[in-house]
Formats: sequence, structure tokens, C-alpha cells
Amino acid sequence: MDYQEFAEAHHLEIEIEDRVAIVRLNRPEKRNAVNFAMHEGLERVWRPLGTDPEVGAIVLTGKGPGFCAGGDMVGFYPDDPGPFDLIRGPRRLVQEMADCEAPVIAAVNGVAAGLGATIALLSDIIYMADDARIGDTHVKMGLVAGDGGAVIWPLLIGLHRAKELLMGGELVQGPEAAAMGLVNHCVPASELLDRAVAHAKRLAAGPPVAIRWTKLALNQHLRQSINLTMDTGLAVELLSVGTEDAREAGKAFAEKREPEFRGR
Repeated sequence: MDYQEFAEAHHLEIEIEDRVAIVRLNRPEKRNAVNFAMHEGLERVWRPLGTDPEVGAIVLTGKGPGFCAGGDMVGFYPDDPGPFDLIRGPRRLVQEMADCEAPVIAAVNGVAAGLGATIALLSDIIYMADDARIGDTHVKMGLVAGDGGAVIWPLLIGLHRAKELLMGGELVQGPEAAAMGLVNHCVPASELLDRAVAHAKRLAAGPPVAIRWTKLALNQHLRQSINLTMDTGLAVELLSVGTEDAREAGKAFAEKREPEFRGR
């Protein structure tokens, strides 16, 4: 299959070699922040890649110095979005990652924040550079961590630790993330992509049916969490977008100062 459309229209650079597909989030000038075009690509890319007979495993990483800074504050939503547009896209992205047949290995470089952290953690195996940081920073912007963070974090590190990190909105360093089980491996930054690709090659060389159906069975836990949490998380996140606190956070970000939240 020709994946050039994803590069041209969706900021996703895809190369396939030795049955490993490397998907690079490609907006380095924006620290790979997700705009509407990239989001749409991330909703659509997992099914063709996951069923491509030439792809045995997938590596997901960010181009340039960072993995993904989260949702782009400019151009994240489609023009004149309707209520269904605001729900369908985020839910579809999470569901499509959960349903991707091929194993997905994240190679987290630099910062993975907000939606970027969710995308990384929805991967099956996560490698993280020792100088990288990861965290769901929604609350720092006056927003609910509802676009997938509430789904995946409790599965990885338990409910109480997930509450601490999602309500605090802090970024976690690579060694700490590995120690708590948030990611699988923390490795030297210079070795990150090579290590992730090597792991992907081992999986690609393994028995495809056994590996993919093992993933299918294990991801029932993830699907249950999606059904339990996702709709509520998205609903309250969309409500939080209209609060004074969210507007103040955006204004403070633009003015490079600390926001003053008032609970309104």
C-alpha cells in the first residue's frame, strides 16, 4: 500500500523496512503538536498498517527533538465543528489504536504531553529515552484529561497513582516512568530508536497469528476501559473547554505567565 497520502495530508511520515513500519509524527516546528489534519491521520492509519501483509510490527515516534507536545491550540478542531465532530474523532483515535492488529512500539523522545502521552501509552510496548518526559498536562490548561488519559493511565499504574499524576498534570522523567511501570523500558537517548526497532523486528519475525491474537485478548481490558470511561471523559472535557479557567490558561500561555484559576 502507498502511504504517501498520510505524509502529504496528515503529517505522518511512514517508511517500511524488514517488515517494520516506522511512523513519525512530522510537525517538528510545533514539537509535533496534533492539529486536525494529523488527528485525522491518526484515526485512519492504524487499520491499513495493522492489516498490511508487508508489516509485522509498527514503531511510533516523533520527528525532531520531541515526541508530541499534545493538541495544537491552533487548528485542532475542524472548521465549524458540529457536536458529533467533537466526539467522533477522539473516540475513533483511541479505538483504532486499540484495534490495530499489528503490535505497536512507541519510541518516546523529548516530551510526550497531553494527547501525545495518550498516543504513546496506547501503544503495546513503550521505550522512552532517559532524557524524555511524559505526562498528561490537560489540567494545566484548565481542561479535563478526558481524551484517553483517563482510559489508559489507571490500567498501567493503578487508580490512585493515575489520579495523582493526571490531577497534578506534572511531567515524569524517563527513569521514573519506567520504575512505576508507566513505560516498559528507559534507555539512553542515543539508543532509543535502534532499541525500539530491534524489538519490533523480533516481533515481526515471530508467529503472526499467535502474537496478534494474544494482543487481541489482552486488549479486552483496554476496550472495557474505553467503554467505561471514554464517553464521560470526553463529555466533561468538552464542558471544561468553555470554562473561564480554560480561557485564562490559554491567555496565560500566550502571555508566558502563570494562570490564575478561579474555578469558573
